[in-house]
Amino acid sequence: MYDVLVVGELNVDIILNGIDGFPEVGKEKLSKDLRVVLGSSSAIFASNLATLGAQVAFVGKIGKDQFGDLVETTLKGKGVSTQFLVHTSDYQTGATVVLNYDMDRAMVTYPGAMEHLTEKEVRNDILTEAKHLHVSSVFLQPNLKKNLVKLMDRAKSFGLTTSLDPQWDPAEQWDLDLRELLPLVDVFLPNRTELKHLTKTNSVHHGIDAIREFANIVAVKDGENGAILFHEGETIRKPAYLNKDVADCIGAGDSFDAGFISQYIQGKDLQTCLDFANLVGAVNTTEAGGTAAFQDLNKVKSIARERFSFSI
Repeated sequence: MYDVLVVGELNVDIILNGIDGFPEVGKEKLSKDLRVVLGSSSAIFASNLATLGAQVAFVGKIGKDQFGDLVETTLKGKGVSTQFLVHTSDYQTGATVVLNYDMDRAMVTYPGAMEHLTEKEVRNDILTEAKHLHVSSVFLQPNLKKNLVKLMDRAKSFGLTTSLDPQWDPAEQWDLDLRELLPLVDVFLPNRTELKHLTKTNSVHHGIDAIREFANIVAVKDGENGAILFHEGETIRKPAYLNKDVADCIGAGDSFDAGFISQYIQGKDLQTCLDFANLVGAVNTTEAGGTAAFQDLNKVKSIARERFSFSI
């Protein structure tokens, strides 16, 4: 029995750091550093959640190619079960080119196989192997997204708790029926910008107001401002753990999710869940890439203690 089943996109990240200016059409820029690593929000979440001690399995679609081999090997190395991965010869494994600029980044993604994962491929016999279902990056997975309500409903029928991080919509349509979906989602984990777009509002408070009557737990990531949580009429705010020497912010939101869910599945109170989520998100920023700071639990504990005076 797995603690968490992650359903999401899989790709590699081709990361460029120390870039000599912004890209310009017709011109060539130089980068001082290149890394090819496991990418995708879902994979970062799964990997870091496993490092925090949870038993994690993954459902995602990859190609039968070198990038697919890298994805699977890296997930296994992080302690994530890959027995439910779907391999295809019809599509290549997705890839994202990441241009890093201090606290921000520009990304271009080739979706490849991730676009073609379907709700039916998350079979009932897979769902019954887990206690909690986490879904991420639904806008990068259109075939999954169109039946997302059905997937969440099946998970709830088998007694799983559920969480959802919608992530950015590249088409900027933000077409999720939240009124139908969120009653089936125990923990909704958007960031500030995503919440505003999804609810067509101009602030976190108005966004929460728009969904409060049918949402369960809503935990909103707000960068350097920390996070805000709403549940059953109660609002909880927790400040960020600020890192004065940020390597980059790739995967910080996914690590926030991992921190929150690691505590949630243990039955911890929501204040503890939110505070630990902020801490884990901050740990992420101490090294480049989404998983480098999470080599093992001892390293996470050391970073938390030495950089943020937090004892895990």
